[in-house]
Amino acid sequence: MSTTETYTLPTKPAATSAQQFPLQDLTRSRTKSQTGLVVPDHSPLSEQPALTSQEAASYNPDDDFPEGGYGWVIVAACFVNAAMWGGINYSWGVVQLRLVQDKLSSASTLSFIGGLSSACISAFATLNSNLVRRFGVRNCALVGSVLVAFAQIFSGWTTRNLGGMFVCSGLMMGTGMSILFMAGSTLPSQYFKRRRGLANGIVFSGSGLGGAIMSITIEALIQRFGPAWAFRIIGLVALALMCPASWMLKERTRPKKGSFLEWRLFRDPKFAVFFCSAAIGLFPLFVAPFFLPMYGTSMGLSASSAAGLVAGFNLSSAVGRISFGQIGDKLGPINSLIIALAWNAISLLVIWPVSTRLAPLIVFVVSNGMANGGFFALMPTVVGSITDSSRLASAMGMIVTGWAGGYLMGAPIAGYLLEAFGGENSGLKPYRPA
Repeated sequence: MSTTETYTLPTKPAATSAQQFPLQDLTRSRTKSQTGLVVPDHSPLSEQPALTSQEAASYNPDDDFPEGGYGWVIVAACFVNAAMWGGINYSWGVVQLRLVQDKLSSASTLSFIGGLSSACISAFATLNSNLVRRFGVRNCALVGSVLVAFAQIFSGWTTRNLGGMFVCSGLMMGTGMSILFMAGSTLPSQYFKRRRGLANGIVFSGSGLGGAIMSITIEALIQRFGPAWAFRIIGLVALALMCPASWMLKERTRPKKGSFLEWRLFRDPKFAVFFCSAAIGLFPLFVAPFFLPMYGTSMGLSASSAAGLVAGFNLSSAVGRISFGQIGDKLGPINSLIIALAWNAISLLVIWPVSTRLAPLIVFVVSNGMANGGFFALMPTVVGSITDSSRLASAMGMIVTGWAGGYLMGAPIAGYLLEAFGGENSGLKPYRPA
């Protein structure tokens, strides 16, 4: 004989402790059998008892995660968005190679455009976390989708204008990316706890898989139609895919109201240390995808083969994001992040210096790509482990703001080192210090 214990949560608790709440939408029912199993209770709502104010006040949404359901729709929609904006961003090296060949500017200057679009993710992170909190994730994601799509379309008219390219592919593209990053990076954590690492890994694998597809696609479009129409076609595809995906996003819990910057988060030593380590760790992450096409051509590879290196890097990044997401669920997100950062350092310091032939270069591409992907996939999971879900957007916004220096200066510093040691036309040696 099973006993039924049903409780119903109100949307607004009453002020007095003795008052009982009427039945509302948020209902959780459990039936406990003699074996201790919990099964759904399908009895009519009218027969279910209500909670008192003290019981309702003790309810914490962080203790109750769906672990699926509509959460998988959220994961799929965020994956599509990440595949588009992340894929475009990670394929900038392919576009940069063609623009250098067309004499638009030097590699170090053009890498600033890719760095600027990435830096916008950090520069506007805190602002966008507040916008998401105020206007909702769906509305913000739709705005970001339109900005990313039209940034690509408008860039088609700036392939001979460096200033216009900075505005469209740099600032406008980066603003849209920043909104979409904040809208999508924290949302899966509202639906998953036990499988949070896997969910975030799938979402962020979109950037890697999208980058792999985009690298080959953009190179093919450039070869057939030229860079101007390549930009426009990618923009139209982004508009067609991202707007429907953004429309499917919705929050499970409303974020708490708070100040623009929640400085009190820095009172937690774990948050403070994590903030600093993440800011430093980002500097080398975009050097490889931005400069691999140029390195490949310096080795004697064709432009298509060099684009294949970026595709391999991004595909490895996608595998790393899912793999490290699962590792994070088992070993803990912070331990897994340490492994990813150590792996990245080893690939740069040990494998990169000996990558003078294709075989070791492929090993570097796979190793560095997986470690790179692990860093980004684990970020929301780590932040979610040191704060509650209602403050996740604010905390993530502050963490991402700390990435601004690495986003903006990482690849350009490598570009200046490349020029200082002889430039891209001086063989492979100048790439070593970069």
